[in-house]
Amino acid sequence: MPPANDGRGDGCEAVGTVIAVHQGMRPAQAGRWDETNVTIVSDNAETLDGLETYLQRAGVTTRSTRNIARAVELTSTFASAVVIFPDDFGPAAVADALTNLGAQRPKTLVVLVTCAPKRFARESQTLRATMLVVPRPAWGWTILDAIRDHLARNRAP
Repeated sequence: MPPANDGRGDGCEAVGTVIAVHQGMRPAQAGRWDETNVTIVSDNAETLDGLETYLQRAGVTTRSTRNIARAVELTSTFASAVVIFPDDFGPAAVADALTNLGAQRPKTLVVLVTCAPKRFARESQTLRATMLVVPRPAWGWTILDAIRDHLARNRAP
């Protein structure tokens, strides 16, 4: 049975993002992720569980929530990234969270995993947050590689 449209009118279906968890996962680089901290925000339990499991197996400390209003609260000031699945939430709640993250966690990478990447690419121009837009579906290693690349580029000499 195909998934039902969720009624937001954005053409996205209300389904979880499949996160690959299997024996062939890329291992975390030794000694590189001791301080890595990532917050995951999704209203889909399957998405939260899958990505959290993948990242934890890769040695990443995670926090997760189904409440987008708690994104800043759960994202520590030293967090590497916050991964948000904005299609799970209303536009106003997403805009508020992105504005708050940009103001209160400007050095934290905001990774948006969405079926509407063009919309968020435009919005990223007006926010102070460091933002990466990843089209759905996204695999755990794609998200982790984006976070690693961001850390490598922004590492102090």
